[in-house]
Amino acid sequence: MGEIILDGHKLAWHRDRLQAWNAGERVAPITIDCALTRACTYRCVYCYGQLQANDEKKMTRDVIFRFLDDAAEIGVKAVSFVSDGESTASPHVYDAILRGRENGLDMALGTNGYLLKDERLEDILPALTYLRFNISAAEPRRYAQIHGCAESCYHKVLETVCRAVRIKRENNLPVTLGLQMVLLPRFADQVLPLARLGGELGVDYTVIKHCSDDENHTLGVKYDEYFSLEGLLKQAEALSTPEHLVAAKWSKIMSSGKREYSRCYGPALIMQFSGSGLVAPCGMLFNSRYKKYHMGNIAEQSFKDIWKSDRYREVLDLLASDKFDARTMCGSLCLQHKVNECLWAIKQENAPLPEPSEEEPMHVNFI
Repeated sequence: MGEIILDGHKLAWHRDRLQAWNAGERVAPITIDCALTRACTYRCVYCYGQLQANDEKKMTRDVIFRFLDDAAEIGVKAVSFVSDGESTASPHVYDAILRGRENGLDMALGTNGYLLKDERLEDILPALTYLRFNISAAEPRRYAQIHGCAESCYHKVLETVCRAVRIKRENNLPVTLGLQMVLLPRFADQVLPLARLGGELGVDYTVIKHCSDDENHTLGVKYDEYFSLEGLLKQAEALSTPEHLVAAKWSKIMSSGKREYSRCYGPALIMQFSGSGLVAPCGMLFNSRYKKYHMGNIAEQSFKDIWKSDRYREVLDLLASDKFDARTMCGSLCLQHKVNECLWAIKQENAPLPEPSEEEPMHVNFI
């Protein structure tokens, strides 16, 4: 396997799509992050989903399948069920993973793991590129505090992780299994225990990431406090072994929550949908107060038709214009951040298109 890139982008391995975008052509996103519902059984203290309320439509099996069929037809390469809801709360998540894979899409799932049915793991693990468990504490009491759930949830989730690891090993599956910690400075006591827990459970990696906030600082993230954790995060990374990588997303954790670019080009190549069915450029713009950036809803219209529409192109053009300033008009450190840095350099600084290295990285279609 090639390198796993947890802090960066993979645009260099998609030069054809990148060249077409740079030439002004209408291109399909390479990656789409979406949820199958806005529902969630947890109430995580850092949850950005509470800031993303919008008009929710019913995400039926037919709606989800139509979207996955459209995505494959227009040239999307990967779909991850990671967005503003817990997709395992949808009864259709297992069929959706299998349908997407049958269509030739790379599929992934990010989940808190509590509702994930252990008896379905053998069905979905062969169809997934990665399965990521969102877990920000390694002790039951702290887990319950941070995730807004009962302590018993912690034990169930760990059992599910162990079962996934066992199935992967017994069947020699290529799926990557990981843990993800959303780090707030007050969770510092959990960094080393969680890094150790990942190794004990047998997952492939544990990644420690920043917490995003909106432009109004609603969640109150104090980015300057991350700097005091540098030594701790390096200690955590030092716990890596050949079987278990521990990695911090340094470029975002140490960014002070600021961007250098003002225009947003990224959604043309990596886009997000809400669990309500809303098609919007990114999760930062899901809330109903950002309706001028909304493109449509897959519960009401096929994604293929939305993608072909004038509205779709108008919204992308607006974000890429001087009428939008990503530094002040949307939340911090979004999904598209690293992609945006690259595209800004190409468009505004005449940087050359990135060149791929000899070895293709893992999860190449999740850019």
